[in-house]
This record gives sequence, C-alpha cells and structure tokens, in this order.
Amino acid sequence: MRARRVLIMGAAGRDFHNFNLCFRDDPAFQVVGFTATQIPNITDRRYPPELAGPRYPEGITIYEEEQIADLIGRLRVDEVVFAYSDVSHTYVMHRACQVIAAGADFRLLGFEATSIKVGKPVVSICAVRTGAGKSQTTRRVCRKLMESGRKVVAIRHPMPYGDLVKQRLQRFATLDDLERYDCTIEEREEYEPHIKSGTVVYAGVDYAAIFAEAEKEADVIVWDGGNNDLPFAKPDIEIVIVDPHRAGHELRYYPGEANFRRASCIVINKVDTADKKGIEEVKANIARYNPKALVIEAASPVTVEDPAAIRGKRVLVVEDGPTLTHGEMGYGAGVIAAQRFGAASLVDPRPYAVGSIARTFQKYPGIGTLLPAVGYGEAQMRDLRLTIEKVDCDLVLIATPIDLRRTIHFERPALRVSYELQEIGKPDLDDILARLL
Repeated sequence: MRARRVLIMGAAGRDFHNFNLCFRDDPAFQVVGFTATQIPNITDRRYPPELAGPRYPEGITIYEEEQIADLIGRLRVDEVVFAYSDVSHTYVMHRACQVIAAGADFRLLGFEATSIKVGKPVVSICAVRTGAGKSQTTRRVCRKLMESGRKVVAIRHPMPYGDLVKQRLQRFATLDDLERYDCTIEEREEYEPHIKSGTVVYAGVDYAAIFAEAEKEADVIVWDGGNNDLPFAKPDIEIVIVDPHRAGHELRYYPGEANFRRASCIVINKVDTADKKGIEEVKANIARYNPKALVIEAASPVTVEDPAAIRGKRVLVVEDGPTLTHGEMGYGAGVIAAQRFGAASLVDPRPYAVGSIARTFQKYPGIGTLLPAVGYGEAQMRDLRLTIEKVDCDLVLIATPIDLRRTIHFERPALRVSYELQEIGKPDLDDILARLL
C-alpha cells in the first residue's frame, strides 16, 4: 500500500509537535506540507530537514491556509490533520467541510496519540480560552511547589517563530537567555515572569527532546499551556482555567472543551470582576459535564504603579495581544484599571495604527478601542512602537504580562498594570497539589 499523503493545518506549534510524534518516522504516511494561520510571517518557509528527519531530505513546505482547497488537489492529499487551537466549533467544522468538499479526509488527533509520558511528576495548566488566566495560575503553582522544596521546571507550549533549527530545544534560566534566543514580545511575556521568580523554562520544537532534558534537573515539571490547547505531556494533575466573563465558551471552542471535560481541577478565575450570572453558568456547566473536578474560585486583582495618575487622563490601553485577537476578549486588566481609577476616556488607537498593527485590526475587527501588544518579530515590534508614539493620549496603560518599556522604547508617559492569582476560600491550589506532594 502506498503511504497516505497528509497535509497538516497549523500555526507553528501543535502542528510541528503532532508531526514529530505521529508522522515523522511512520512510513504509512507522507506529510506533503503544512498550512499556517493566526501567526504572521511563518508561511513561505520550510520545516527544516534537520527536524523533519531522513524521510524528508528537502524539509516540508509551509503554505498559507487560504490555499488549502488548491493544495489538496495539487499535492494529491488524502488526509488533512487539523492542529491548532482556540477556535470555535463552528470554525473547525467549516474547515472540515472545505477539506471534504475538496476531496480529502479531515482528522483530529486525540490526546493519547499526541502526549508524552514523562519520568517525573507533571502538573499541567491549560484553559478553555486564551486570556483566561493561565500565566498567573502557572506562576502561583510554581511558587507553591518551590516553597514545598521541589525543584520546578516549567515547559512552555511552543512559540517557534524564528529559526526552527536553533529553536529545537531552548532553556531559559536568565534574562540574558531572552536576548540570546532573540525572543519576540510573545515569548518574553511567557518566559520572563518565570525567570524572575527563579523557575527554569524550556520550550522549542522537539518536545520529546525537551521533556527528556528537563527531567534531568526537575523534581516536578509544570506544563505551561498556550491558547486553549491540550497538554503535550500526560499529567498527574490537570488544572484548567475557565473565564466567567466568557461563560459558555468552555463548551464552544476547540480544544478547550476537551480540557474542560478532562480536568482534575477547574479554576474559575476573575470572580471579582465577572457578573454573578456568568459565574453561575460556568458552575452549572461544570456540574453537568465534569462533576468530578475539584472546583477552585479565584480572582486576578489588578495593581497599578500610581493609580492616582490615571484620574482624568485620556488613556491608551495596551493589552495582551493573543487575548484580544484569537482570544476574542473585549477587555482586560488595563480597561479594568482605567475604569476603576477614573480615566477620562479610552483613546481609540485604530486611526493611528501603522503597518502590521493596522492589518491586525483589519483581521480582528472586534478588538475595538484597545491596542493589542502583538510582536511576532522585529518589524511588528517596530510597528507597535510607532503606533504608540502616534496615538494622541495623555497616558499609556501597559497591561501585558511584561513591562513593554523594557522591550520597546517610546516617549509617552506610561504606567504598568499587573495582576496575580488569588484563590478565594476553600478548596484552593494547596488542596489539589497535596495529591502530588
């Protein structure tokens, strides 16, 4: 029998992982290409032969997803594998129908086929949507494990937007490592808080190699998930974050619903700012679809360097990029801080947006009067800086996981908005981690 010809739909992360685990060394399949979406500047390149293995001496081409119907015919594709996250169920099925209409099978790979068995205990932190609160939950879990005397290593969901060979296996222990690997804003937002708290971070492309290396120095591995994707390792404790500001999304987005149904612990975050109806809807869905999960209520209170300086100001709010784009969140910590501390108005950045930032607003029109801190490379970081400089405002509120002022220089007065997870009452994270400790 001839090998089945496979095209993998991805966004420079899960797609490469699925290829490495399920297709690279299997002669029953021939992967003829990847398609890419969500992330700019990753098409028209190749998954390199150094990573693709001896069966792919020329590497594997990465195409624009918009070409998929043509690619199925031109590359004689038998099967399309969908391999990216934080998209609605309707979105997935539209893609499935497009693939089937073009003449190929459509496939979703499950958790067992795409997860790695690790030799050390694993705590995974995932979510039902981007922007639910994974980062602050991961930081709190790492801190609690370290306080118990464990050596903790965090392994972050992939963000390989540069040289894939150089990014095969990355270890971040100091802030200098961020420079050494030419990290984007998105990478810095995830790695820097861990480094500053003393947690070593691994990330990259080849996760079998990454987990094997991390095992050598860890007592406990914490999987720091991306978007609403499934964990890449088989966890001993599976913590999943839900967001009552987007109640019901836990049942309407892929693969977040799978996380929701699998979780051993569900954290209902932002209960301090969500309305009661949203909180009750999330609780009802947990009771119906995952009644065995331990449920923790938590808040992510915002703090500002100088709250009094916000009052009466025309404010530009810069929020976490992925949360506003494919996370579809209409506001975040920056908006909450502006409203709470008396800003006169939120300044709309869209008339001032340049280059790739303007294109981001065109692609995601629901962002509204907020500026997403997207920075997937030097050009986009430059466009972000120029946009901030052009906006006619009194003050910039930076509500991103890192302080943008250390990454891009701009002259506008700015304040940092930060947030950390706080459990409310019992049970709390100590109760779920006790099962491991």
